[in-house]
Amino acid sequence: MGNLGIEWIVFLSVWAFITMGYDKRQAKRKKRRVSEKNLWLLAIFGGGIGAYFGMQVFRHKTLHTSFRVGFLMIALLDMAIVLYLVGLRMPVLSQLF
Repeated sequence: MGNLGIEWIVFLSVWAFITMGYDKRQAKRKKRRVSEKNLWLLAIFGGGIGAYFGMQVFRHKTLHTSFRVGFLMIALLDMAIVLYLVGLRMPVLSQLF
């Protein structure tokens, strides 16, 4: 479960990061956008880290308090899950939890 969980979070984080960049580009070009619902779903189901960093790198959705706070909280939760899963295989880290 550990590797699969980490791979899932990495995959969705990369996907969320790319999606944030794509949505920013679409916004600048006044083209069809990614729905906020889909951005939230990517973050909630494991892409929080990528969504948060994508928001910062592309300066996208940074004026929306719900995105700033929500994506940060989800990213922190995803980081804690990754540390926990890594700690299951590394006795030194598992002592921290």
